[in-house]
Amino acid sequence: MKKVVLLGGGNVAYHLAQRLTENPQYQLVQLYNRSPLSTAFDAIAVEKTTQLEALLPADIYILSVKDDTIAALSEQLPFEGRLVVHTSGSVPMQALSARQRRGVFYPLQSFSIAQAVDFSKVPFCLETEEVADYALLEGLAKVFSPKCYAIDSLQRQYLHVAAVFLNNFTNHLWYLSQQLCAREGIPFELLQPLLEETYLKGQQLSFFEGQTGPAKRGDRAVIEKHLALLQGIEKEIYRDISTSILTTYGK
Repeated sequence: MKKVVLLGGGNVAYHLAQRLTENPQYQLVQLYNRSPLSTAFDAIAVEKTTQLEALLPADIYILSVKDDTIAALSEQLPFEGRLVVHTSGSVPMQALSARQRRGVFYPLQSFSIAQAVDFSKVPFCLETEEVADYALLEGLAKVFSPKCYAIDSLQRQYLHVAAVFLNNFTNHLWYLSQQLCAREGIPFELLQPLLEETYLKGQQLSFFEGQTGPAKRGDRAVIEKHLALLQGIEKEIYRDISTSILTTYGK
């Protein structure tokens, strides 16, 4: 049985820890966080510590911490030559201390502690310096998901940008739509069927084929009417995205 130590106390760490405690092949032996873990972790029955000097021996150390703390934390680890990986989409593998065997264990998904995760649908993007370490990391990834991909650091950074466009930006646009309706006293439920259809269409057509709306048609009169209703950042976002769509479809 391979042993794993997980360092971090955020959303990703919580879901990884929860899943690891359910698997007989890999044993989660310890959770580390620099401050006491939130009560959400109380149900995860493994040893917990706030002291790096108290870290237990393990086959894999997973750093699931904020991007800007990865390098410093890896340098502070009180050992050398062990497999240390991080879970970030945007931090290169080389940010980890060269004193360790380095790798990346990146689950491409949006995580919230309150929302259950079906890991069988989550792609894991893996990278290591050594071939043997890749096999070890892939074995761990398959505890979570059959979807494992060898993705290098530069590819992963582009992938992370693509994920921001796909998930974070679209979510913000939905929020702006919701706020606009609330401001004008319009029930947002009127848009719910459209939201569902947009998602379903994305499963059946390419996003290029699925685009509709005034910018796709080149209907500048409607675009100008919409812009006249908006102001501030909403107006800027509407104009910029409309320009991008007009350009994409040669309008």
